Amino acid sequence: MSAGWELWLWVLGALLLFWGIGAYNRVMLLRNEIGKAFAQLDDALTRRTEQGEALLLLLRERLPSEQASLDALATAQAEAKTTAQAVRVRPYAADPIAQLAVTSAVHGAALTRMVSLVEHHSELVSDAAVSTVIDELKLIDRQRAFARQFFNQAVHNYNDAVRQFPTRVLVSFFGFSESRSL
Repeated sequence: MSAGWELWLWVLGALLLFWGIGAYNRVMLLRNEIGKAFAQLDDALTRRTEQGEALLLLLRERLPSEQASLDALATAQAEAKTTAQAVRVRPYAADPIAQLAVTSAVHGAALTRMVSLVEHHSELVSDAAVSTVIDELKLIDRQRAFARQFFNQAVHNYNDAVRQFPTRVLVSFFGFSESRSL
């Protein structure tokens, strides 16, 4: 009779082991999906920074009276670049993503301010180089919005998996924690 109980305990142990391995692999897969989604978002953010730098180069000589706004854009770009580098290491970590959300918003506001300044100067609006950079920035912003949506969906799927019981017990044991959306 005790041999029957031992068999059931072995079966139960094996089932728990296989469930644990499956749950761990599922959470790792979802966390890796956050990394893939961030890579797309990072590409858009990098291109936005590059176009912002091109706009800065064009406007520094054409708008000498707006040096404060241009300096603000340069500072916002440097912060956005630094923050994005920190997120690349662990795109699923909540704190760097929160920091990226802030710096990205500041960078976006500085770029919007620059585009607004350009639109108020007719000689800049007719400049082919400036209008090309601004058109590219607008295209990148649309692409960034889609990449951000994709990233947020990956974060949502991961967080749902991390919150589910009994997986929640397992993930806390392995040090997984919830991620953050942008």
